[in-house]
Amino acid sequence: MTEPFDDQYWMEQALVFAKQAEQLDEVPVGAIIVKDNQLISAGYNRSITDNDPSAHAEMIAVREAGKVLNNYRLIDCTLYVTLEPCSMCAGLLVHSRIKRLVYGAADGKTGSAGSIMNLLQEPRLNHQVEITGGVLETQCAETISSFFKCRRAQIKAAKLAARNYKCD
Repeated sequence: MTEPFDDQYWMEQALVFAKQAEQLDEVPVGAIIVKDNQLISAGYNRSITDNDPSAHAEMIAVREAGKVLNNYRLIDCTLYVTLEPCSMCAGLLVHSRIKRLVYGAADGKTGSAGSIMNLLQEPRLNHQVEITGGVLETQCAETISSFFKCRRAQIKAAKLAARNYKCD
């Protein structure tokens, strides 16, 4: 039998998908779903590309896992995602009955796995998700912060170029 991969290994795989999002000029978030030490599905942010506010990495990975497993309930599955899920994605994880969430970087603006709220372990809901945060946190946070730093520089350069544009 093959030894099970650990959380760090699987988060490295999620980071590969975050890079794919970045290549599309999407916010670089990647997600994978694992069951029984097997990669079931993957996703990366596609909201801008698809003109779809729900096209988050988690949403795409969960949709694909449901097709692969032929079940909307993702029993005994773990989601690895490079950024803490927002409330939309946290609700999706509760409804899909995912067993465990492992995320990289916390999200102090929209994080719903403990940063802003903890929707995944809300006792009034009919399912709670196990949470492990901070796996490869530095790499995941750097992926996001580098992206936004570059984006801010591009916006600043465009404004400067527009200001310096002269008509003949």
